[in-house]
Amino acid sequence: MNKKELVYVVSDSVGETADMMVKAVASQFNGKEVNIRHISYVEDIKEIKDVITMAKNSDSIIAYTIVISHLKQYLCQKSREAGVLAVDLMNPLMEVFIQKFNKVPKGEPILMRKLDAECFRRVEAIEFAVTHDDGQDTGGIKLADIVLVGVSRTSKTPLAMYLAHMGFKVANVPLVPEIAPPDDLFEIPKDKCVGLVITPDKLNEIRRERLKNLGLTIQANYANLERILEELDYAENLMKQIGCPIINVSNKAIEETADLILAMLKKGGVVYHE
Repeated sequence: MNKKELVYVVSDSVGETADMMVKAVASQFNGKEVNIRHISYVEDIKEIKDVITMAKNSDSIIAYTIVISHLKQYLCQKSREAGVLAVDLMNPLMEVFIQKFNKVPKGEPILMRKLDAECFRRVEAIEFAVTHDDGQDTGGIKLADIVLVGVSRTSKTPLAMYLAHMGFKVANVPLVPEIAPPDDLFEIPKDKCVGLVITPDKLNEIRRERLKNLGLTIQANYANLERILEELDYAENLMKQIGCPIINVSNKAIEETADLILAMLKKGGVVYHE
């Protein structure tokens, strides 16, 4: 059995960048033979000393993304003195930036931590949108930043995912005449809930195409114009009861609808019904 080499990924932030780079390189040498040990949020010399000692004792590599100048210099010098292989993953690109912009880098790990926090927030928001998609878990309605309501095929899911990639926790709830809406829809702030409507003809066209793609007959009740009118009438009446803003998505791209929602949130609940 081949020995698995150990790589210490050291960072004054999360170390996600270093982790991905090490894995990418390791994949070219059979990545299964490499173990990665993370040393994150390094802030003082003692932590650097400890990781150098561990790397020396285990004959390991250190891959680091450190922007705090004195820590970076210490790690570079002491690892070389200890005979430990250490590589600064950010240095080549940093040097090019210094040359190009003729500026000295700030050397503030907090900047990377802000980016890390934003990344984690987006991931969390995407997971939230998936979990609370199409009324799967209505218990999350009060935890959402935005709740989308509308009949089937009004772009609730793609819109929720688009907003989630911007860091917003979005739940979406389908409105169906035969199913009572969750009570929480009437208990959250009105401007947190957004109703999506669409013209009957446009919805009929979308649903007919959907049925065709599924190999089902277009005569199904799902695409029946009378049924569609019933659903839309029910949904709009319910949205008025909730008191939420309403957006007509008939001829809007996802990005355009998202912009309207974000503008609405900033203004405190302006109703769009075009």
